[in-house]
Amino acid sequence: MFDLPTIWAALISLALLAYVVLDGFDLGIGILFGFGRTKEQRDTMMNTVAPVWDGNETWLVLGGGGLFAAFPLAYSILLTAFYAPIIAMLLALVLRGVAFEFRFRAERTRKLWDIAFIGGSTTAAFCQGIMVGAFVQGIEVQDRAYAGGWFDWLSPFTILCGFALVAGYALLGASWLVVKTEGPLQARMRALQLPLGGLAVLVVGLVSCGTLLQHHLIMERWFSEEALRWIWIIPILSVALSAGFVLAVRAKRELLPFMLALGLFVISFAGLAASMYPHLIPPDITFREAANAHGSLAFMLVGALVLLPVILSYTAYNYWVFRGKVRDGEGYH
Repeated sequence: MFDLPTIWAALISLALLAYVVLDGFDLGIGILFGFGRTKEQRDTMMNTVAPVWDGNETWLVLGGGGLFAAFPLAYSILLTAFYAPIIAMLLALVLRGVAFEFRFRAERTRKLWDIAFIGGSTTAAFCQGIMVGAFVQGIEVQDRAYAGGWFDWLSPFTILCGFALVAGYALLGASWLVVKTEGPLQARMRALQLPLGGLAVLVVGLVSCGTLLQHHLIMERWFSEEALRWIWIIPILSVALSAGFVLAVRAKRELLPFMLALGLFVISFAGLAASMYPHLIPPDITFREAANAHGSLAFMLVGALVLLPVILSYTAYNYWVFRGKVRDGEGYH
């Protein structure tokens, strides 16, 4: 009665998308942390995400755990193929979390923790982009096991993807700070929105062109007669969202540019999904081939249907409680 592999693929995609859009602006603030000119401005930047940053990372755990439970074959291959960037990302997130807590209490070493916060945020974002690029360019599999080399994840295309995600997260971070702050800090972040937006659109455009060249399956997907009827709505929507973002920033709107920037991430995620479907390990293994047993998927789905509304409700309540501007000298830490 239910297509359980498809349901689980959708749930994991939802978790990963939620992580990207929620923890994306969180990491973006770390990337832009050096643009805070004073200690007070940097404190304010950090306090805008202090109540929510732990919850944002819940989605990464949910996506990784769901992949392990629902698609164990894919989990084993991806973990082996991306072992180095995954470890680097996790260490960067740990460093970032430690810096987040320590800089509020440190006096003599505060600048050191500021640098650690910037470095951890930037490294984590860059590693995530590298893994996306390595996933798109394909993974060598033989006898249902990873058969590639230690550095197959490293290429000019994956490095470009890393820079693209750093630029995109920085755009989200600047737009979030425009919403949550005021005065000189808000003006400084607003001045960064259009340059960061132009940079993000440029590198994402280059990544999109590079994606078409990775293997013939993607090229056929985008230029087949059937695809021309629907798939090209994705770049059309991207152009519309980009134009709307420019107009909203020039009109000095606060919330709308942030929402449009989130829309660009969502549409980019949709483009990635459209390019790779139905392959979970491109170009050979589909999500159906990688799925766990039907009984296991059904059993876990019951728990997921209970857990997801709880996480969504808590996340929504958290953002509602801590809505509004964060001013210098105020904070939730």
